[in-house]
Amino acid sequence: MSKVHASAADALGNALRDGMVLAVGGFGLSGIPADLIDAVRASGVQDLTVVSNNMGIDGKGLGVLLEAGQVRKVIASYVGENKLFAEQFLAGALEVEFSPQGTLAERLRAGGAGIPAFYTKTGVGTLIAEGKPHDEFDGVTYIQERGIVADVALVRAHLADTDGNLVYRYTARNFNPIVATAGLVTVAEAERIVQPGDIDPEHVVTPGVYVQRLVLAGNRPKDIEQRTVRQRPVAAVA
Repeated sequence: MSKVHASAADALGNALRDGMVLAVGGFGLSGIPADLIDAVRASGVQDLTVVSNNMGIDGKGLGVLLEAGQVRKVIASYVGENKLFAEQFLAGALEVEFSPQGTLAERLRAGGAGIPAFYTKTGVGTLIAEGKPHDEFDGVTYIQERGIVADVALVRAHLADTDGNLVYRYTARNFNPIVATAGLVTVAEAERIVQPGDIDPEHVVTPGVYVQRLVLAGNRPKDIEQRTVRQRPVAAVA
């Protein structure tokens, strides 16, 4: 049966509820499921715990959920590009759990693999380690980190088939594959959707077994988080 839905709102359907954990793929504004994020905002769902590498920027990406006051807690690695995030955090309106980037990736991977917890050296002796179980292996101290399982995971793919098999492109193959495995319900938006068999099995990154719902992504400009340009050198006159 096809997993394709007519719209992002339809794909999310009854999966959204207040107080849920939402994991979102992407890195900055690269490879983010922008249509699905906008649909979450339009749904009006509240008290979200959002798990993502970062929270986008003001007015774009996951920043739109902050603007709408829909986020209660954020689990992320980096949040420096979003002024509203900083304002809400400093005002005590937003709970924040910082997780080192590699640790966050492994927490999502572990959750998707059914691993409840693991040990890592990263963060030992820092604020990250406070309140977490410690143990020693081969004379080295490690801290315990919990795997993350989200109620709903949102991802962006370059190519999908109607069975939900996903292929990513360039930088979008960052957090998207591990986020896709970590959701009890995973919803993907794809730039192009083809029929089963049209994707070489060797090219599939996320098998369709992890994806429950799928929608064709809209044609929108790809935003640049920080646009940096330089002057072209003036050609020498012969």
